Amino acid sequence: MSIKSVLIVITSHEEIDQDHKTGLWFSEFAEPYEAFLAEGYRVTTASIKGGKAPIDPRSLDPQTETKWPKALQQLEQTIPLKDLTDDGFDAIFLPGGHGTMFDLPNNEMLQSIIRAFAESGRVVAAVCHGPAGLAGVRLSNGEPLIKGKRVTAFTNDEERAARFDNLMPFMLEDRVRGLGATFVAAPLWSDHIEVDGNLITGQNPQSSLSTAKEVIRALQTHNGSL
Repeated sequence: MSIKSVLIVITSHEEIDQDHKTGLWFSEFAEPYEAFLAEGYRVTTASIKGGKAPIDPRSLDPQTETKWPKALQQLEQTIPLKDLTDDGFDAIFLPGGHGTMFDLPNNEMLQSIIRAFAESGRVVAAVCHGPAGLAGVRLSNGEPLIKGKRVTAFTNDEERAARFDNLMPFMLEDRVRGLGATFVAAPLWSDHIEVDGNLITGQNPQSSLSTAKEVIRALQTHNGSL
């Protein structure tokens, strides 16, 4: 059996405004990263710009360094997305954090890579604000990737509860619905995922590990196309 290979793509955007630092929500990377490593998968960590990835300071605590040292080290030097293709990967995973709302939706390289995964029947997964990276993707027939799919992501209610709704360039739930997806929301901060073929999405930070586990299950058992 060949070793599975997962590409994780994270934001490089580190500031909403001078009063709000942002970036990756750390647990949304760390929990899946370590789950994939535990399965023996090869994990490649890329970001939009490469180099040291910005981490939202609100997602760190005094135990972070001792709890997830490998994940922190991995974020010190990410690969620029422009230096990669989809070749050789079995799944792509997009963690969230408010930074993703600014640099993932309009990145043509990311859109091209995700389209290649989708059209070759490989796993496409995202959690929390990570589905912002799916929002700009259109298939070769011109249709949005998520049109007609069951999708979840950070909800409007969660965004308002976090008091970031007025700081975002758009509301992610509204964007997903507007692209023709069936948006499925659970109560605030629920551990909730949606699976539609090889498309796997998680609602919030609490859903990170469950999303990763579903990616693992899909890689072990599922063949097909989105």
